Amino acid sequence: MALRRRLGTGAQVSGDAMAAGPASVAKGCGAKGRGGEGRDGEGGGGKGDDDGYRPSERRLAHEAYRRGRARRSALIATGSTLATAVALYLLVVNSPGWEVTRKTFFNADYARQALPEVLKGLRLNLELMLGCGVLILVFGLLLAVLRTLRGPVFLPVRLLATAYVDFFLGLPMIICLLVMITGVPALRLSGVTTDPLLLGGVALVLTYSAYVSEVFRSGIESVHPSQRAAARSLGLTNAQAMRYVVLPQAVRRVVPPLLNNLVSLQKDTGLVSIGGAIDAVYAAKIIAARSFNFTPYLLAGLVFIVLTIPLTRFADWLTARTNRRRFQGGAV
Repeated sequence: MALRRRLGTGAQVSGDAMAAGPASVAKGCGAKGRGGEGRDGEGGGGKGDDDGYRPSERRLAHEAYRRGRARRSALIATGSTLATAVALYLLVVNSPGWEVTRKTFFNADYARQALPEVLKGLRLNLELMLGCGVLILVFGLLLAVLRTLRGPVFLPVRLLATAYVDFFLGLPMIICLLVMITGVPALRLSGVTTDPLLLGGVALVLTYSAYVSEVFRSGIESVHPSQRAAARSLGLTNAQAMRYVVLPQAVRRVVPPLLNNLVSLQKDTGLVSIGGAIDAVYAAKIIAARSFNFTPYLLAGLVFIVLTIPLTRFADWLTARTNRRRFQGGAV
């Protein structure tokens, strides 16, 4: 009986607690909510006060140390460069044959006489570079695509493209120019030009297209195979996948090395002068042969350098930007 009275009392207490539970729980939650609002409000006020970032003393000291170290490095680099330049200048000027060398290679009068003719011939070099550059890009891209064709049916095409690239990669430029400029006219083929400028341009295209095709092929092979597989899964054919998926990525990746090839092409256009085309180099040769002074050669070289430096700096900048975007995970 005592046990029954205890159980009955416990059940009555539990029932009373359950009846009063929702109200008490609601009151407790309200109290907690008000307390939380108060704390959040205080926290919001604290955040509003700390909006202005203030670096620590340690960070300020580290930044000041880095600035000082950068200034010290710049001063050391400038001093060492100036010291090297002065040492080289004194070494050249104090050499026994400096006077003869100065009159033969650094004569200002002959440089003024040769400058108009050299610039006139330079126009031919620029026209040759632009015309051959377009053909080289088109032919090189075609060779790269032919070398990357898949399937056993395209084996003869791949073999021919590979043989072409291997042959002209190993053939020296000067020999290719001599064969084209002197050998083709000796065949006396009807309808074939004998203009040394055009034949020299053909030799440049044949040689540089092999180099450019390897650059394009490396860009094509750098695209992950999953890109092609994804394009094929969307219903694109192999040609469409190459055209719309692979080639755009490959070309963007190989723009810097293509610019380097363009710089080399600009310099090698001067080799066309061996066939008699009067470009900047041949114009300097004519003046040097007439005056027995080699200053026009040096002037022609300086003109090519002035044209080459902007292209090389642009290629370096483009390479750095491409690498930076690739490391940051952005679009290449």
